[in-house]
Amino acid sequence: MSKRVKKVSFSTYLKKFPPIELPVTLGADTHIEFSRTNSPLDPLEIEDYIIPLEGEPDEFTEFIPCFCIPDTDQFIGIVYFKAGLMDYQYRLVTYDKNAEIVGNEVIAGMFSNGTMLAQSFATIDHTWTIHIISGQGKADSTTYDPTESTSKELEIFKDGVIGILK
Repeated sequence: MSKRVKKVSFSTYLKKFPPIELPVTLGADTHIEFSRTNSPLDPLEIEDYIIPLEGEPDEFTEFIPCFCIPDTDQFIGIVYFKAGLMDYQYRLVTYDKNAEIVGNEVIAGMFSNGTMLAQSFATIDHTWTIHIISGQGKADSTTYDPTESTSKELEIFKDGVIGILK
């Protein structure tokens, strides 16, 4: 099976993801700041680099380039935000130096089916450890029970592989 020829170069695509100083926290509204400061992805960039990860989006879905993980030698790591209908995700994608995907993880976001609301927040620290806190509850509730929260840690290894720490 032959690879589809991309219409936008990988280096052009990566320019939409400026490096950021770590640590960085991704929460409910963090994407707003990225949308103000970063150039939007054009349709060909979405076609070449996002659709192979996400599948064909519906007409309501938007993608916002967030940032590139700094100080990597053996891999390239980017984070983008996907805004769908009641489904928002921050996705971390790592590539090798040949632009091949190494890792691909949703690390934060919000989802609701109308009755339940699930949210997760992530902090990426300077050691490339990703601390994720998740919680869920009834969508119409005004109270939140913190004992229902869960935590998980991921790590980006030197080769770009994303692994679970705990």
